[in-house]
Amino acid sequence: MTVDFEMTTKQKKLKQLVREFAQDVLRPVAESADALPNPQDAFCAMRTAYREAATLGLTTMFLPKEYGGGGASNVDFLIAIEEMCAVDPGFPTILLVNGLALMPILWFGSDVHREKWLGQATSDPDGQFLAGWVVSERGGTANFDHPSPSAGIQLVADHDLRRGEYVLNGEKHWPCNAGGWDLGGADINVCVVRTDRTKGGDGALSVVVVERGTAGIEYEVIDKMAHRTCQNVTMTFRGARVPQENVLAHGDGDLLINRNFTWSSPIASMAAVGVARGAYEFTLKWAKTYTGGGTVPIINHQAVGNLLTEVAAKIEAGRYFCWKAAHYMDMFPGQGHALGGMNKTFCGDLMHSVVFDCMRIVGVNALDQKFPMAKFYREAAVFPLYDAGSLAMQRRRAWGVMADGAFSPDTFVDNQPLEFTRSMQGYGVTTDRG
Repeated sequence: MTVDFEMTTKQKKLKQLVREFAQDVLRPVAESADALPNPQDAFCAMRTAYREAATLGLTTMFLPKEYGGGGASNVDFLIAIEEMCAVDPGFPTILLVNGLALMPILWFGSDVHREKWLGQATSDPDGQFLAGWVVSERGGTANFDHPSPSAGIQLVADHDLRRGEYVLNGEKHWPCNAGGWDLGGADINVCVVRTDRTKGGDGALSVVVVERGTAGIEYEVIDKMAHRTCQNVTMTFRGARVPQENVLAHGDGDLLINRNFTWSSPIASMAAVGVARGAYEFTLKWAKTYTGGGTVPIINHQAVGNLLTEVAAKIEAGRYFCWKAAHYMDMFPGQGHALGGMNKTFCGDLMHSVVFDCMRIVGVNALDQKFPMAKFYREAAVFPLYDAGSLAMQRRRAWGVMADGAFSPDTFVDNQPLEFTRSMQGYGVTTDRG
C-alpha cells in the first residue's frame, strides 16, 4: 500500500503538542489581543505566546537540524499550522513569514549567509527573533514578472561600487513581521528589490537582507480587520544602505518569489482549512445542543444535518489536498508550482463556503461577538488575498506550468518531477505574450 494517509507516531505527538499549546496558551492571549484597538498593541500582546512557541521549537521547526532548526518536513509543519489556525490564524502567520524570510537564505544564500542568519534565528535565547518577507508594494505584487521595467517591483537598490553597498529607495506595503516588536525593524528583513532599472522582472530583481538597525527605514503599522495578532506594515526606504555581501539571488529574484510562494502555498492552504475546521467544530457543538425554540437540537433536522455533512466533507478534502501538495514538495524541493497554486485557490474558496454555511446553521447568534463565528468570518476574508493571493498570482503560476509542454494531467497523481522554468512565467501579465 503505497498511498498512505496515516500519520506517524511522531506526527501524532506533534499534533497533540501543538493542540495543547493552541488551546491552553494561544487561545486566551489571541482572544484578548484581537479586541485591542491599537494594531501594534495587539501584535505585541502575542509575545508571551511567541516565546512559548519558540521554546517548543515551532518558530523555526521548518529549518534543517544542521542549522539548529527542527528538521520538520512540509507535512509536519502543516500538522502544526492546522492546530493553531483552528484557534487563531493570525499568530501562525508570524511563523509562516519567518519561513518565507529564512527559506530563501537556505536555498540561495552562501554558507556564510546560512551560518550567520539561520544560526541567529535558531539560537535566539529570548524567544523573540523575527524575520520579515518584504515583497509586496502598493502597486501590488502580482505582476512582478512583467517584461517592462516600469511595472512590478519598484523598490530600487542602486549599487554604490565605491563603498561596496546597495542604496535602497522606495516603499513596501503589507510585509508581515517587518516592523519588529518595537517598530525598530525585524531582526532581518528579506527584501525583493530591483537591481537593474533597464530590465523587466526577468533579470532585474534580487534579494537584499536588511538587518535590524539599518538607518533610512520607517515603519507604519497597518490597521487590519482580521489577522490582528500578526503585524503588517508599510516600509519606506530613503537612502537605506546595505552591504553588498547581503545580496543573494542576484538577477534571480523572480525565480525566488515563485519558489517561495510555492513553498508557502500548502501552508496558507492548511491555514484556511484550520479556520474552516474551527468554525465547523463550534457549529457542530452548537447544533447538538441548540433547539432554535423547538423540542430537539437542530442537528436532528434534515436541512442542518445535510449541510453539516457537506461542511465536514469539504474540510476533509481540503486537508488531504494540502497533505498531497506538501508531500510532493518534500519529494521534489523547489517544484510543485502548479499544485501549490491550485491548492491555495481551492482551499481559500472552500473555507469561505464552509464558514458561511456554518453561520447559516448557527443563525443570527453568529453575529454575537461573544461567540467565535464573527471572528471566523473576518479571518476568512484574508485567505484569497494574502500570500500571493488567489485570483492573480496563484492561478497565474498554475496556468503557466499547465501550458508548458512538459506538463501532463498525470504529473502530480503519478508523483513525477517537473522543474519550474522561466518560460512558465509571465502568463497574464500582458495581453500579448509574443
